[in-house]
Amino acid sequence: MAYSREALIEAVSAQMPDKRWQHTLGVMETSVKLAKQYGADPVQAETAAILHDVAKYWPVERMKEIIEQNGLSADLLQYDKQLWHAEVGAFVAQQEYGITDPEILGAIRYHTSGREGMSLLEKVVCLADYIEPGRDFPGVDEIRRLSKVSLEEALVAGFDSTISLLLQKRRIVFPLTMLARNDLVRILEDKI
Repeated sequence: MAYSREALIEAVSAQMPDKRWQHTLGVMETSVKLAKQYGADPVQAETAAILHDVAKYWPVERMKEIIEQNGLSADLLQYDKQLWHAEVGAFVAQQEYGITDPEILGAIRYHTSGREGMSLLEKVVCLADYIEPGRDFPGVDEIRRLSKVSLEEALVAGFDSTISLLLQKRRIVFPLTMLARNDLVRILEDKI
């Protein structure tokens, strides 16, 4: 059974602390704005934004179990647990909330990592997650500025920021993020 917008909001907001719900509201608003600016479907963008962090506060054991028992990307378990909620969230959106639109599911699945060949909706939701009004990290204002000019330029800046932080902390960089970044750079180079 598919949920109404209001039922989705009620169900998802109940699963997270108020501060994270405020973040989700910011991603919803920013996703709709970016969708309108770049020609994506605002309803799809808002739906993906509502659900993008649905599993963020689930116990790690529960996420691991869902990944293992449902044939999800098991290699994800070798990487930072912060990435798991996106894959699990897409699964939950489909199984528990009746979301069948592959565009929306992809936007939820890749909002943290990106991927090579990102769809327009995936780019919109991923970027919205970076730049929603509550975000405050070094470089976010520049990413926001770039978002007014180019989805790809802004996403490259966002991925560069993430990768740089991971390198500084001597953490493992998830391969999909590198592939996403490099793919976007190629797209931008092809435009020149």
